[in-house]
Amino acid sequence: MPPRPPAPRLTHFLCIPLVTSSSRPQLQSTLSIFKDEVAKTSTRGIPDGIPEEAIKPLGTLHLTLGVMSLLTPERLEGVLKVLHELNLTELLSSIKPASSSPKLESSRRNSQDATQDRVPIHITLQGLRSMQETRKTSVLFAAPLDPDLRLYSFCRKLREVFCDFLVQDARPLLLHATVVNTIYVPGKRSTGGRGRKERLLLDARALVARYEEFLWMQGVRLEKVAVCRMGSKVGKSGEEEYEVAGEVEVP
Repeated sequence: MPPRPPAPRLTHFLCIPLVTSSSRPQLQSTLSIFKDEVAKTSTRGIPDGIPEEAIKPLGTLHLTLGVMSLLTPERLEGVLKVLHELNLTELLSSIKPASSSPKLESSRRNSQDATQDRVPIHITLQGLRSMQETRKTSVLFAAPLDPDLRLYSFCRKLREVFCDFLVQDARPLLLHATVVNTIYVPGKRSTGGRGRKERLLLDARALVARYEEFLWMQGVRLEKVAVCRMGSKVGKSGEEEYEVAGEVEVP
């Protein structure tokens, strides 16, 4: 059997930024509440509470739609060209709420006013879920409420537009905003105190149950689509964030 090819080096990602002028006050408040509470919450594997460095900074919050390996300037230019040529008005108009009744659909088709098809998408983040097995996980995220699936449909269509640039992933799209990530937080040393430190995992069952109804932000209009560089950094504002390679406004 031939050896498996090496994984591509990831350089960029396509995303929906979540920090806007209207969401920032909400997220600042809810993240502060969450940090204060979980710092005092003992869980198996982390008896002293979740360390602050495991909680994602405000400026990094986003919904990832796909990752990219853009190793040449030409590839990056190609992605940005597609981004800036997006017809988001047309894309939004093509999305129909999943819960629409036949009567509503008939009325929509017969209406001369198509503005109803371009109603802005609003995002509400709620709850806390685990990316892995809940009792032994390193990543916790908040999920968007999307009862009519307009947000999901919009993101799926964006993935289709950028399919030639996204790293192939057979898994279904999971819209999520990472809130906790312990992957880069050092754990305790292995037995004997020597060797590499173990990966920091936590039993999140109590946390997931506790924050099931927790609203991180509510009714925030989807404002932008962006291509960002991997690896968050402290920006000019002093806030940790991902560098934006290109972005467009959503009408």
